[in-house]
Amino acid sequence: MNEIASQGQLRLAYLRWVLFTVPAIVFLGFLSGRLANSGYGNRWFDALDKPALMPPGWVFGVAWTILYVLMALAFAIVLHARGAQGRGPAILLFLVQLLLNLAWSPLFFRAHQVDSALVLILALFALVAATTALFWRIRRAAGVMLLPYLAWLAFASFLNYEVGRLNPEAETLVAPALKTQI
Repeated sequence: MNEIASQGQLRLAYLRWVLFTVPAIVFLGFLSGRLANSGYGNRWFDALDKPALMPPGWVFGVAWTILYVLMALAFAIVLHARGAQGRGPAILLFLVQLLLNLAWSPLFFRAHQVDSALVLILALFALVAATTALFWRIRRAAGVMLLPYLAWLAFASFLNYEVGRLNPEAETLVAPALKTQI
């Protein structure tokens, strides 16, 4: 009974992780954006001055879907790498950065906190860079899969900064959805 798993069994074990992580992470990303009323169509966001490099709305949906799938596949690789040195800290760091990622849309689009969202996305960038390094040490493919995420976060940070610069009154432009008046 001391047999090593076959290649087929190993692929099946990885596939089980993929079937869990991909739908879960894509759904959480979708839910965060939906609950925050993110993107074009949000009255507050539509009223803001946008930087010249702001892509059309559909680009964000496509980009984030691809990025969430890549994140989930990378996470599945690391989850599957039982016994790998540094696996525990890598998993923990991934989960922390995922929580920060999911918090950005509500902070920016729902609470209208442009400056706080910029601080959050910069912290997120640092955590994703660290996560990428840890994933890379465990399985190079997992680290490579996070590189587009890092690139997009750099671009998103620039957009966040520019929105704040172009709209110094952004927090008061429209009453934030998180505040209620009684």
